[in-house]
Amino acid sequence: MGIKGRVHSLETFGTVDGPGIRFIVFTQGCPLRCKYCHNRDTWDSKGGKEYDVDELMSEIVKYKPFMISSGGGLTVSGGDPTLQPEFLKSLLMKAKDNDIHTAIDTSGFVDIDVIDPILDYTDLVLLDIKHINRDAFKDLTGVYNDKTLNLAKHLSDKKIPVWIRYVLVPGLTDKEDDIRNLCKFINTLDNIEKVDILPYHSMGKFKWEELGYDYPLKETPDASDDDVLKASKIFKEYGINIALK
Repeated sequence: MGIKGRVHSLETFGTVDGPGIRFIVFTQGCPLRCKYCHNRDTWDSKGGKEYDVDELMSEIVKYKPFMISSGGGLTVSGGDPTLQPEFLKSLLMKAKDNDIHTAIDTSGFVDIDVIDPILDYTDLVLLDIKHINRDAFKDLTGVYNDKTLNLAKHLSDKKIPVWIRYVLVPGLTDKEDDIRNLCKFINTLDNIEKVDILPYHSMGKFKWEELGYDYPLKETPDASDDDVLKASKIFKEYGINIALK
């Protein structure tokens, strides 16, 4: 019997979660409780559908020609895939056996000894840094950012390429001092290829309401083009390569 994991959904032609055309596995379960989460239905670790790794790989390899021609590969996202470390490791191992580029999209809320064996089969990490301020991070997500920042440093030490993902939320993550402090932290690392600035939008609100939950940021406006431009100028000031979504 192969290793199994719980999966929320699959995307066969993803283009925003890593380079090239990517097969994306959205795993079920997340340790964070982000106020702006647009995948509220992924939080429950018992939800989704159970997949066997071999069963999943047989589907993934069908798209290998598109991955190869575009410089793409496999991205395991969530939720947060590090909540299922054995499943994640096995899936990435199988991908590497098939010469498929691998990426993990994670909040970084994981112990180093848990993720370290997985990193041996990881070509790229998409690391979500929700906030550089420790207390603000906790207010936004329900946990502190210590593990996330520790993982960022560890990935730098291991020289694993990283894309930082930063959700720009008006009134919460757009303060100039906070962005500058994030830039200073990023510049202590040697492996950051770019920062993705993700403008906050309220499109996830309906999922919260469908599930019977009150959406915490119902009064928060979507990030405007001007908001994104202002933030991008700060990142550029620190010599950081950015990508706008």
